[in-house]
Amino acid sequence: MTRNGSIAIDGPSASGKSSLAKALARELGWIHADTGALYRTVALSLQRNRLTEAQATDVCRHLENRKVAYSVQDNTTRVLLDGEDVTDLLRSEETGRIASRISQIPCVREFLFHLQRDMGKKGGVVMDGRDIGSVILPDATLKIFLTADALTRARRRFAEMQQKGVPGDLDAIRRDLEDRDRQDSSRSLAPLTQAQGALLLDNTHMTIEDAVKWILQKLPN
Repeated sequence: MTRNGSIAIDGPSASGKSSLAKALARELGWIHADTGALYRTVALSLQRNRLTEAQATDVCRHLENRKVAYSVQDNTTRVLLDGEDVTDLLRSEETGRIASRISQIPCVREFLFHLQRDMGKKGGVVMDGRDIGSVILPDATLKIFLTADALTRARRRFAEMQQKGVPGDLDAIRRDLEDRDRQDSSRSLAPLTQAQGALLLDNTHMTIEDAVKWILQKLPN
């Protein structure tokens, strides 16, 4: 497949979107773009400036003086906040909760929209998020809606946190994921949904390698 193509992977939190997209991009020799990291970057900026409970107007005003950008390194995207690489600072549960909430603010989505779409238009990209197939890359070569049951997702997130030495409670993580699912699916602006033409992939009982093979078989020649 040429580098002109694009693959959109959407799905709920901790469904394995980023891990799968990264592995798939590596297999294809494409770039992986984690759009959820962009929202987490905005959330981190708000945390640093004690604006996590701010009203939408204050969030919008804050973004007027911020710059978020992608930096491509070894076919993987890093995220820069005002020139600082913050990619490794974005995985806390609190940052994720804030990111989910602020993604409902129109100016936040507008702030990040063109950055995401421009990356997709370049081709040779596997992009994952919540509204890639439905909003950002509606004409993607292939659209995938990735899911897994809540307990499996919670176990994956818990294992990820343990590997990083971050304390966590499995039941609390599961409840948080379920709350985030409801929030992401019920929001009025770009809700989490299976895009038209997207293939459903339940990876509850699949390895990343299995999922990559499954997707590669669906790609047009």
